[in-house]
Amino acid sequence: MAQQGNKLNQETFSCPICLDLLKDPVAIPCGHSYCMNCIQNFWDGEDEKRIHSCPQCRQTFTPRPILMKNTILTALVEELKKTGLQAAPADHCYAGPEDVACDFCTGRKLKALKSCLFCLVSYCEKHLQPHFESSAFEKHKLVEPSKKLQENICSRHDEVMKIFCRTDQQCICYLCSMDEHKGHETVSAAAERTERQRELEVTRQNIQQRIQDREKDVNELQQEVEAINGSADKAVEDSEKIFTELIRLMEKRMSDVKQQVRSQQETEVSRVKELQEKLEQEITELKRKDADLKKLPHTEDHNQFLQNYPSLSQLSQTTDLSSINIRPLRYFEDVTAAVSELRDKLQDVLRDQWTNISLTVTEVDVLLSGPKPEPKTRAEFLKYSRKLTLDPNTANTKLLLSEGNRKVTLMEQHQSYSSHPDRFTFYNQVLSRESLTGRCYWEVEWRGKGVGVAVTYKNISRAGKSDACVFGGNDKSWRLDCNQNSYTFWYNNNSTPVSGPLSSRVGVYLDHSAGILSFYSVSETMTLLHRVQTTFTQPLYAGPWLSWSVGNTAELCKMK
Repeated sequence: MAQQGNKLNQETFSCPICLDLLKDPVAIPCGHSYCMNCIQNFWDGEDEKRIHSCPQCRQTFTPRPILMKNTILTALVEELKKTGLQAAPADHCYAGPEDVACDFCTGRKLKALKSCLFCLVSYCEKHLQPHFESSAFEKHKLVEPSKKLQENICSRHDEVMKIFCRTDQQCICYLCSMDEHKGHETVSAAAERTERQRELEVTRQNIQQRIQDREKDVNELQQEVEAINGSADKAVEDSEKIFTELIRLMEKRMSDVKQQVRSQQETEVSRVKELQEKLEQEITELKRKDADLKKLPHTEDHNQFLQNYPSLSQLSQTTDLSSINIRPLRYFEDVTAAVSELRDKLQDVLRDQWTNISLTVTEVDVLLSGPKPEPKTRAEFLKYSRKLTLDPNTANTKLLLSEGNRKVTLMEQHQSYSSHPDRFTFYNQVLSRESLTGRCYWEVEWRGKGVGVAVTYKNISRAGKSDACVFGGNDKSWRLDCNQNSYTFWYNNNSTPVSGPLSSRVGVYLDHSAGILSFYSVSETMTLLHRVQTTFTQPLYAGPWLSWSVGNTAELCKMK
């Protein structure tokens, strides 16, 4: 309570202008007290207006009052000084370079608490009090302290700008509205503020809605990132397991071959050594008999010679060597050749499948910017060209493969293919060895009376002559028929006539992830014949279909 009393005393005996303890205090006619120098300096600035006012209550005086020192106040101030109380505010209350200073403070200025848009002046807490105490200030608009109050003054007419010109989109004063802005659409600045305030609220609502939408998008993208990372980690883990299994399988097969070779080596060496021992025994026996026969002619006793001759001249049965078939330098070389053939086949498979694997990896696309546009020119299509070959194990026996298994021809006689479960038994069809995913492009050159250019899932039926086995006769395959007069598209055993320029070369573009399959007539230009938009659930395989006219051919073109 004592502290509160001290504070009250300091405020009571402080000059409202300098905010320090009163020096030579004087009381003016309205009753407010000031330092004599402070109020004189203030009125000196008002002399040219010939009206003098109170800085606190704004009461005016004419003529300028004569000031007399207030002895009672002087005595009270002196008494306060003796008690050691100070009226100076703390340092943090003074205005710094970045602060808005009170326009009424003299000397060291205090921070402004409010700015008045009517007075166009900034006030500290002390000098602001009249705005709260006097009814004369009721209509004044107080705002947060601002250094830009003078921007509200018209530079041309030195008047407050309270009008907004909608024609020129700027604030003006009332004189401007009667001068260069005459005839323009004008409203009060307050009315324009109200209108803009409503627009601002709508804008803020839109922004807040967009923030919510974007936050939702960010959360979804974060989930997508987590899903991508999880899927990639699982793919790497699964791939490592699969490749590890392949390596173990190869090591197992290598060990089996090694064991079989060593076992066969041991068997063959044992057989040869056994025969070798028999021959060596026979040689020893023959040498002994030869030595006895050599001595026999030297026997002088005729009877002795005749008695020994029969036993010595009779030879034991010789080893039969007719079954021995020695192949010089060709023992296990055939094993090496067989393993080399396996290596070559595995390299071919790995090369072909690696292309598919690599394309499958690079085609992973979150599609943030939507599906990529389909190429327009042949050069753009060729960026996605695929090298395809035909799989002999799937070819109907009436089909002859040539040109490195890129060309197929319908023959009159059956070809000598081995039996295989993947072979088409009735329809003249064959599948590519390579699977198709991602974005792919290839071209087919055809000759004859009727050739189909098709793609299909691998699990299409093979045996028999039902619709489930023919390209385009089911929901697992799509086929464009080309003949000398027209095109026809087949899917699920439904046909659709296709118009377009006839050409012996058909281009096929596949965007597997986007579900796009397009057929083009290829000549000097690319002409779209038919486009399919669907969802592919499995890798696809290219496959020619040939009608029953001997000599029909289809060739997977080498792309340049």
